[in-house]
Amino acid sequence: MRQRVVANLGRLDKLLLDGSLDGLLKGLGRFSEQLKVIERARLPEVTKCQAKLWGPVLVFRRLWEEQGLPGILGALAAKRRFRFDVERVCFALALQRLIEPGSDLQGSSWMSRVVGLEGIELQQLYRTCTFLAENKEWIERELYLRERTLFDSSVDLVFFDTTSTYFEGRPSSLKRYGFSKDHRPDRVQIVVGVVMSRDGWPLACEVLPGNQADVKAVAGLIRLLKGRFQLGRVILVADRGFVSRENLGALVQAGLEYIVGVRLRQCREIREAILKRADGYEQVSDNLQVQEVVIEGRRYVVCLNPAEAVRDAEERAALLAALTKRLAAGGPKSLLGNRGYARYLKVARESVAIDPDKVALDAQFDGKYVLQTNTALGVAETAQAYRNLWQVERAFRELKSTLAVRPVYHRRDVNISGHVFGALLALRLEVALQKKLAAKGWKLSWPSLLGDLSALKAVQITLDGRSYIIRTDLEGDCYKGFQAVGLRPPGRVQSPDSSAMLCH
Repeated sequence: MRQRVVANLGRLDKLLLDGSLDGLLKGLGRFSEQLKVIERARLPEVTKCQAKLWGPVLVFRRLWEEQGLPGILGALAAKRRFRFDVERVCFALALQRLIEPGSDLQGSSWMSRVVGLEGIELQQLYRTCTFLAENKEWIERELYLRERTLFDSSVDLVFFDTTSTYFEGRPSSLKRYGFSKDHRPDRVQIVVGVVMSRDGWPLACEVLPGNQADVKAVAGLIRLLKGRFQLGRVILVADRGFVSRENLGALVQAGLEYIVGVRLRQCREIREAILKRADGYEQVSDNLQVQEVVIEGRRYVVCLNPAEAVRDAEERAALLAALTKRLAAGGPKSLLGNRGYARYLKVARESVAIDPDKVALDAQFDGKYVLQTNTALGVAETAQAYRNLWQVERAFRELKSTLAVRPVYHRRDVNISGHVFGALLALRLEVALQKKLAAKGWKLSWPSLLGDLSALKAVQITLDGRSYIIRTDLEGDCYKGFQAVGLRPPGRVQSPDSSAMLCH
């Protein structure tokens, strides 16, 4: 490569000495339009200045496209005569669930302040919720088939759980009074069930009537998995709240295998059998040891987390220290009403004291939990499968946050179903980004990352009759978010019609 002298500006040491370098650079800056815009952005000549959310649109739009959703939704929308871009509104609904969860009414206002989502009307959101509800099963199946083709994902192990969320308004075929996990039996509610694959991908969500029992949800789940996804062997993984004779009986009758948590302290036969076994554990990882216990043909897997055992012991020691002070201060009988304290106390002849036998018994539960299964999986694989159930619990936190702004009004049941399904699509985007971050070995705080992405805004200014877009600074882990999805952040200054401005 040849070097060529374009111009001679003088000697650097002399330019630095007499301070003329700054003036030289400032003079050269007059020939750069971008520098001129940045320099003059704060001057009175700027007749318009408006900032809009930009970072999340760019990052999650890339993930949305990788999921194949534009093609899936576009093909479905082509069969209908919509006068707006349904696929764009679907993306807007999913993005709102991630960044600014709330009602559709709030969403329509929020979208007006987001690059590429301007102009979306409230009635378009309602119509899109109906569209999603009507095509939910087809979309779920297409996403599943695409995922299986791209990643060769074997879905023989699924995670399932249900929760409820309440509404304002009158009952309907979907909104019913039932057992409320939100502790609001005075409100109508729906029951939401989520199914996830063993590798953490949300497969499906079902919106059920608010008075639906878990066992009926299981029957619907079985039909969903067997029919929609054409699966052979299915192993259901559910948490401790799911266990009952009725539910397990329904699984066995349907020929479904299961791994479920057991309430250790409330099941006498398990408790007594486990407490007799202080050793015999198999080491699976640094924080997981397992052993198998069979009682009258029922198979259990005992799991021990040494780190959790230490935390349990420390928490108990702190509680006992506080209890000792309370007892010394007088009024011990009042402590019996505190469940946390009462399990360590004994009452004898008008006196209340800490029972060392109860303390020793409680210590035997430290760091332990128990699973029940009818599968032939090894104890280690069974334990690892159940530990992955946290993904479903996180899914529920995300799904419920979309309906957490009270009061929530939805007159049509179909809009509720579409609203919840939009949250499932948002969850797929979150899982996709989390997997890309993990692949690079980055452990980032999810709320902080969303905050850093949201801090990236597009500032539109009008200068001398021309419009420009100025990108704000990349804060915190914002750049890592872009890097994870293989996207280069936009330049500092560009025109509004630049392709980098568009979210699709």
